[in-house]
Amino acid sequence: MKKFNFRKVLDGLTASSPGSGSSSGSNSGGAGSGSVHPGGTAGVLREGIQESLISECFQICKTVRHGFPYQPTALAFDPVQKILAIGTRTGAIRILGRPGVDCYCQHESGAAVLQLQFLINEGALVSASSDDTLHLWNLRQKRPAILHSLKFNRERITYCHLPFQSKWLYVGTERGNTHIVNIESFILSGYVIMWNKAIELSTKTHPGPVVHLSDSPRDEGKLLIGYENGTVVFWDLKSKRAELRVYYDEAIHSIDWHHEGKQFMCSHSDGSLTLWNLKSPSRPFQTTVPHGKSQREGRKSESCKPILKVEYKTCRNSEPFIIFSGGLSYDKACRRPSLTIMHGKAITVLEMDHPIVEFLTLCETPYPNEFQEPYAVAVLLEKDLIVVDLTQTNFPIFENPYPMDIHESPVTCTAYFADCPPDLILVLYSIGVKHKKQGYSNKEWPVSGGAWNLGAQTYPEIIITGHADGTIKFWDASAMTLQMLYKLKTSKVFEKQKVGDGKQTCEIVEEDPFAVQMIYWCPESRIFCVSGVSAYVIIYKFSRHEITAEIVSLEVRLQCDVEDIITPEPETSPPFPDLSSQLPSSRSLSGSTNTVSSEGVTKDSIPCLSVKTRPVRMPPGYQADLVIQLVWVDGEPPQQITSLAVSSAYGIVAFGNCTGLVVVDFIQKTVLLSMGTIDLYRSSDLYQRQPRSPRKNRQFIADNFCMRGLSNFYPDLTKRIRTSYQSLTELNDSPVPLELERCKSPTSETRENSYNRSRSSSISSIDKDSKEAITALYFMESFARKNDSTVSPCLFVGTSLGMVILISLNLPSSDEQRFTEPVVVLPSGTFLSLKGAVLTFSCMDRTGNLMQPPYEVWRDPNNTDENEKTWKRKLVMNYSSSSQEMGDHQYTIICSEKQAKVFSLPSQTCLYVHNITETSFILQADVVVMCNSACLACFCANGHIMIMSLPSLRPMLDVNYLPLTDMRIARTFCFTNEGQALYLVSPTEIQRLTYSQEMCDNIQDMLGDLFTPIETPEAQNRGFLKGLFGGSGQTFDREELFGEASAGKASRSLAQHIPGPGSIEGMKGAAGGVMGELTRARIALDERGQRLGELEEKTAGMMTSAEAFSKHAHELMLKYKDKKWYQF
Repeated sequence: MKKFNFRKVLDGLTASSPGSGSSSGSNSGGAGSGSVHPGGTAGVLREGIQESLISECFQICKTVRHGFPYQPTALAFDPVQKILAIGTRTGAIRILGRPGVDCYCQHESGAAVLQLQFLINEGALVSASSDDTLHLWNLRQKRPAILHSLKFNRERITYCHLPFQSKWLYVGTERGNTHIVNIESFILSGYVIMWNKAIELSTKTHPGPVVHLSDSPRDEGKLLIGYENGTVVFWDLKSKRAELRVYYDEAIHSIDWHHEGKQFMCSHSDGSLTLWNLKSPSRPFQTTVPHGKSQREGRKSESCKPILKVEYKTCRNSEPFIIFSGGLSYDKACRRPSLTIMHGKAITVLEMDHPIVEFLTLCETPYPNEFQEPYAVAVLLEKDLIVVDLTQTNFPIFENPYPMDIHESPVTCTAYFADCPPDLILVLYSIGVKHKKQGYSNKEWPVSGGAWNLGAQTYPEIIITGHADGTIKFWDASAMTLQMLYKLKTSKVFEKQKVGDGKQTCEIVEEDPFAVQMIYWCPESRIFCVSGVSAYVIIYKFSRHEITAEIVSLEVRLQCDVEDIITPEPETSPPFPDLSSQLPSSRSLSGSTNTVSSEGVTKDSIPCLSVKTRPVRMPPGYQADLVIQLVWVDGEPPQQITSLAVSSAYGIVAFGNCTGLVVVDFIQKTVLLSMGTIDLYRSSDLYQRQPRSPRKNRQFIADNFCMRGLSNFYPDLTKRIRTSYQSLTELNDSPVPLELERCKSPTSETRENSYNRSRSSSISSIDKDSKEAITALYFMESFARKNDSTVSPCLFVGTSLGMVILISLNLPSSDEQRFTEPVVVLPSGTFLSLKGAVLTFSCMDRTGNLMQPPYEVWRDPNNTDENEKTWKRKLVMNYSSSSQEMGDHQYTIICSEKQAKVFSLPSQTCLYVHNITETSFILQADVVVMCNSACLACFCANGHIMIMSLPSLRPMLDVNYLPLTDMRIARTFCFTNEGQALYLVSPTEIQRLTYSQEMCDNIQDMLGDLFTPIETPEAQNRGFLKGLFGGSGQTFDREELFGEASAGKASRSLAQHIPGPGSIEGMKGAAGGVMGELTRARIALDERGQRLGELEEKTAGMMTSAEAFSKHAHELMLKYKDKKWYQF
């Protein structure tokens, strides 16, 4: 039998009764977990709104991943399809083509990718992972899938090689053995090259792991095997013996052939390059140490750092290219990682910003026995991907079309705007393009494979990222792509930190004093606001014109709570300052440091940073309009900002922290309100604050805010932060009845203040002090008091204890007076309550349509063409005239980290309550629009994504999507309209996802095609002499040599075959059309070329013999035609 909660019924009756007071928070207990509890007169209101959203409208799926692959390990390139693949330490593979072609796939095991090999022009990829497994990926579909896997049980994979147009993959192992795998069936061949047979019998030591495998360009029947200890074996596959062996004293890191197949080059651990000739394998044909100091004759060259890889590429009309990484001298310890390009006698060293992981030379031909004609080098760095143009003498790099620099500085916060004004992208791009870097190659990006169409999704999308160095980046995220539009540097507002003057800042933030903490953007008015870790707020206005002006700054002293003050003293300034004394001012911050003397006087009224006092040149784009800084108070640093909101229509910015709330008029540049949180209640303090030791906890807000505190913006600042899951979700389950006296509100309304509640420890500090932080702010035209009949400007203030305080904003009536008359900001006395810290607000009109906050239409503040005297502000209020009629109402949606509530204003009746979670807490919540209807989207710390319809709070979706494994996810997860969301999945990558069923159904049309049917280039004509003396490669049949008929079966215990959904033939059959048929026919013809050639030769020989026999027979017949028998 279900328990009946009598208290909830009383709460509902109390909330709906006329004398219930100014708050409906008495039913904050709500229903059970995951339930919807209507109360009061909800039935009548609910019938008037038809909700169109149903559960079938929602589905979760990942869409696309942007940014640089985190911790890269491998690189591969298909020279025909012109697509690039990058493998990572986490088992991910990113495949890149032309802009728009960007695919992400993941190994289920999560093992690191060791090596990648394309099946050139066949739409397939082989990956070797650190768990000794080979995988075959099908790239002929938009989301690649694994067709086959082969798990090695007894040996570790170290190197793989797949010859061009071959179906046999050579696999080298740590034991020094070489195995052969059939790519079509993914079955191990019985043909094995054992290490003890490859080396000489007289050799007593193991040669080490296989570090290189390649077939000879001259003869496909010969395989070059490189071992780590310096041994190289030239193996004859037919005769199953070593044709020659090469020994060198230094370890080998890589080998590359000359295209004629007569020479090969090795790179060694002592920084040397050796060139070997097959005719004289006893010693190197040439030995060089490119970066070693020249020594006297007869002395060995100086050793250098290892050359990790070398590539030897030939050109028809110039000297060959020798390209290698590493090899620098040891005495240059401060030198950055470098790539060296040797072309003839010229040696060019390209210094890199990050260590080199891998590089590949991009060549014109896929055939190894032709002039390679290199045109570019793709260099994979630890944190970047660059491509060097080899066709120009100064070796410029190509401009990278992918967003590989998201992590240029660590991302600290994100914002996502879908369906924003369409002209914004063009405007931001036109400003940002002027500041792009110069000096790139004038040629097109060489990785140009795949195909991509715009698709049906055409609405504009913008992503904003804030970074640790104070930069803000605006990205065009439309149509599943990401392109940087504009970069803003907030640090330019402040003076540079000097070595001697940076001490006071370091005491607060340790490092990165300009790190962006929160951002607020109004796309319609183009007002942009940013708060930083050093307790500052900057308001930017957008202008197309360059200006030079002084930056206006304000310093705000936000007094701490009463229990934090050591010596009780009367406040020097009242909670509500004299508005007549608040005049527009521009105060210098550099002089404020005079309050601190060298004798160690307690710091007071000092900002963390110094704003530039001289006139500053501001280029077109976002220009600083006002800087607001919190200052030190009685030796305590200012607490970091936890909430931020801006209203362009009201000209007001509000922000708060764990100390209190600040409201500033950025039109008149005055402080309207600077008040501690406890003072916002006036005499209606709902929570008893016990006195405590004044200096019991002097740590700043990062210690108090484990999850909601945005000061934890990247791992370096989480050293002192408690991050265990228990500490983030544990509640104080012992209810303490707090008997509070009945107080009278400013509106003469009374209520009973009696609560049994516990506070979320994600907001409370370790010692469970009673600090109450401002966690959410929201400007809206609403009903500030219960007896209001018309809407008026309001500020909703949400706190960490679940309280909502409505603040009334009294603005001047006329536009002219707005620039001169003061704005009055007063708490209205209205309080609402929820369980857990308040996260977000939103409002709906009486018809159920989502109301947007009012805004001011953008106008260029520096436009000299317009007459400023006659210009008037144009405001868009976003509500109909009928909404101001008597008796009208609106719905207010409030979501906390535990529950969501819908109130009816002005009656303040709680209509719906939904307890979202009991065992966890909400990290991010937003009211978004999808299918022209509003819904509440939540991301929970236990990984669940939940969607609720509005206003009824009916659950639409609850999916266990992603467990919280990193603070980065909690910090950057954000929802937006049209069913989209994103988060920072790694320090370098943004993952976008959708919760829209329609987008999930159409996702295939939005993604690019990795494979496009292309005819394989024709091989060059080798000529008669080269065909006669160039080796026997054309008559080599791998099928006959490696097949089961001749080589037998491999041991079952050696490797385990894991079949996939299809074979290579099925994969090829997926590509239709005439070009696909021609490609398949060409591949089949190449595979049977030898047998067809032999048959043709035999047929031609037989025809020649038959013609000769017929001729001789005819001549013989004519000779003896007229002779008699006796003439013989």
